[in-house]
Formats: sequence, structure tokens, C-alpha cells
Amino acid sequence: MTRVPLSLLDLVPVSDGSDVRAALAATYAAVTLAEECGYHRYWFAEHHNSPTFASSATSLLIAHALATTSTLRVGSGGVMLPNHAPLTIAEQYGTLVQLHGDRVDLGLGRAPGTDPMTARMLRRGASDAQSFADQIYELQSWFGSGDSPRGVSAIAAGGTEVPIWVLGSTTNGASIAGQLGLPFAVASHFAPAELYEALSVYRNSFSTDSPTARRETPYAMVGVSVLVADTDEEAEYQYSTHVQMSIGNATGDRRPLQPPRVELPHDAGWRAAQDMLACRAVGSPATVRRQLDELVAATEADELIVVTYAHDPQVRLRSLRLLAELWA
Repeated sequence: MTRVPLSLLDLVPVSDGSDVRAALAATYAAVTLAEECGYHRYWFAEHHNSPTFASSATSLLIAHALATTSTLRVGSGGVMLPNHAPLTIAEQYGTLVQLHGDRVDLGLGRAPGTDPMTARMLRRGASDAQSFADQIYELQSWFGSGDSPRGVSAIAAGGTEVPIWVLGSTTNGASIAGQLGLPFAVASHFAPAELYEALSVYRNSFSTDSPTARRETPYAMVGVSVLVADTDEEAEYQYSTHVQMSIGNATGDRRPLQPPRVELPHDAGWRAAQDMLACRAVGSPATVRRQLDELVAATEADELIVVTYAHDPQVRLRSLRLLAELWA
């Protein structure tokens, strides 16, 4: 069967017993592998004040990935737009295109990507749906003519036409993406509860009449957590690192990535993690191929974006290589 494009999402996870420098080195080893193996995109997500992730300076991570690759699309998955002045984002991502050509994506979300105290320190602005849509309209103007509706110019951004995506996990985000006529990335890899409803709302609300629209038809990318190993048993064992991380997110006990464990207590935190990780593909190559085929058939996804966590970076690289091979 013809398979949809496969892309990668990275939050620069920090393993227990390691540090940020090592996490960054592991990330750029994955970037190199992604280009070698033919992945379509490599996106970085914005997070702040987390012991688990070192992906706070998203545009800097993207710039380095672009500088070390030549064909891979690289972008944000995403920039939490209310945390930033839209003019700054236009100038940053326009500059990336000027330096590296048309390989840059700008995925935008409304969530803070952090706790309330940190959000206040980021000088977070309005995040309601109308404010978000207005900011996207302003960004599109800067990437087109280089002038905003209010007469301000973003010289580096003019004419770059950076592709904008809307990120979300609910029907609210889906409706915004559809009404704006933009591609939609569903964060189902950690928030799958409204996956199918969100996809339906997005497709049914899709409009080409908005001044922000850049597509004639909807385009949906579905997030999925994946770990591939030689056997189902080994994959489930290594995936326990991801399960522990999700338990920590559910209980507020956030830590660096923990080593895998044979067994985890089936308590309330574990049950919450299972709900968060319902959109997953874990196992041997044959198992993961079947699970991903089923996901694409059920969602009619135009593209999949994969997140993989492993305490040992070599386990992650092995998983990404096996995934590329089984999907080829």
C-alpha cells in the first residue's frame, strides 16, 4: 500500500544521569539520521521550566538543524504563539528562510507549554481563539508582502511565505485550523481523547475563503508515540520509559527520562498514562507497521508525526532507523 509521509517531533529529552549538552548531542544525531533515512520533517516543540525537556529555545534548535542538513524540512511543532510577540516570530522564521531556503515550517499552538508562573515570566499574552487567529493573520501578512495590517514592516520575513500550521488536540484548535484554511497537526501522541472528533471538525469546517488560506483541501497530520525494537517484548520494555514520563506528567512528578522497568504499578497514575498514550505503536517492525497502517486507515491522516522517548539515546536511534525501514 502507499504510505503517508512520516515526520519526527523532538522535545530534546534529558535522560536521568545525563545533562542538557548530551541531550542536544543526541537530538542532532537523530536529525542526521532523519535526513539519511528519508523522514519528511523534523519539528521541535516549545517547552519551558521542565526537568524533562531542553527545547525552550525553539528557533535556535531549528537553525542548527537546518545548518547541519540539506534536504530535511525543519520547523516548530510548535511555537506557543501567545508566549511571543508575533513580529519577533516573523523576523526569526523569515531569517531562517533567508539563510536556509524553503525548508522551514512554522507550527503554532495556543497552550503555554509550561506552568502558570513561568507563563507569566514569559509575558504571555491573550490566547483566546480570536486573538490567536488575528496573530496568524498578522504573521501571514509579514511573510507575504512584509507589511502587517498596521503598517509595520518585517524586512527579513517579506516574501518568504513560511508555511503556517495550526497545532491542537481539541475541536477548538481543529475549528481554528479549518476556518483559517491551514494544515492541522493533532497532538494525539499525548492527548488523544478528541482525535477523531477534532479531525471531523477540521475537515468539515475547512474554508478557502479566509485570507490566511494557503491550501485548496484539508491536510491533517496525526501525532503518534512510537517505539520499534527487534521484538514486541523489548519494545514494551523500552517504552516503559515513556510510560513513566507520562505518569509523572499526570501526577505532577516530572523528572528526567527514567531507565526502563520490567513492571510498573497499575495505580491511578498508570491508568491516566494509558489514556494519554492511547495513540501509540510499540513493538517489532511487523507489529508497528500493522498498528500504523490501522491508524492511518482509521484517521485518514495525510501524514504521521512520531515522537520517541528512550533513556538510552542509542535505543531511540535504533527505533527511528527500524521505523524508516518498515515504512519505506
